[in-house]
Amino acid sequence: MARRKNALDKSELTIMKKETKSYVETFEEAINLFVKDCELRNLRPFTIQYYFNEYKAFLNHLSDQGIDISVLKPFNVTEEHIKDNVILYMKNYKGNRVVSINTRLRALRSIFNFLCNHKHIPHNPMENIKLLKDRKRVIPTFSKEQLNKLFRQPDLTTFTGVRDYTIMLLMLETGIRVNELAGLSLIDIRWEDNLIVIRNAKSYRERLVPIQNDMKQQLKKYIAIRGYVESEGLFVTVDGTKLSKRGIQQRIIKYGEMAKIQGVRCSCHTFRHTFAKLSVQQGANIFELQTILGHSSMEIVKTYVNLFGTDVRDSHRKFSPLKMIDKRS
Repeated sequence: MARRKNALDKSELTIMKKETKSYVETFEEAINLFVKDCELRNLRPFTIQYYFNEYKAFLNHLSDQGIDISVLKPFNVTEEHIKDNVILYMKNYKGNRVVSINTRLRALRSIFNFLCNHKHIPHNPMENIKLLKDRKRVIPTFSKEQLNKLFRQPDLTTFTGVRDYTIMLLMLETGIRVNELAGLSLIDIRWEDNLIVIRNAKSYRERLVPIQNDMKQQLKKYIAIRGYVESEGLFVTVDGTKLSKRGIQQRIIKYGEMAKIQGVRCSCHTFRHTFAKLSVQQGANIFELQTILGHSSMEIVKTYVNLFGTDVRDSHRKFSPLKMIDKRS
């Protein structure tokens, strides 16, 4: 065999010049890469902000525990960091609820999954991390008495009162999410078909939600009082600008305080839960409820049916074991 040349030829030199894979160096660079990917996937701004906030809180907690994040690199984050400096720290030191810890873990899982899948880090510290088990709680809803108190609060001699009264009626009538409600336009009401088009949906799927004559009449009254404004938003402020999601939430909280609602959080989402409860109790089936609420999964809808359905209670009257024993006088 001929002796090889000691000097490398051009092709061999090219191999030496090829850069080895370099991992992301800073946490800022890591989140920027992730946010860019979120934007390319057209995720909602609210969702992207959620990821960003949870990521920043994660870094703040590391710093609070004496970990220098200018020295620690994203590719050096380990499973132990997640267990000790996130889960146990939030649970035992910060006293956070399980739901808050799981919210943080879901965000970190998405971020580190992305970084690992795109070879920005060599391993995924979230790979073996599971969400914490939490007790299933009864879904909070308004009682009939609480609803009547709430609907008596808006001042119907004012524009904002008529607007807010209409908003609460629409939330109870449709179970619409507050973000979807804030995104409604005048053109989204299909008067002849008794339908409202939900375009700003969480699932990115537009859906049609039915409304009845009472709701149509109230919408017509509100729109007549609303008059012409430059904003296309259905619900507007006294200045004629589109009423924001936060603005709607604050109004509902205010009315809850005015009505002295106790035992349940007065929020837009409680209206959504209440719609689901009342619909199930009036005979709505699981498929009808899923279509109107816009859930991509059946799981939450099944929860509503299981909690508020009357079938089990009606059947229990027939098979109650207490019928088998003699009652003491």
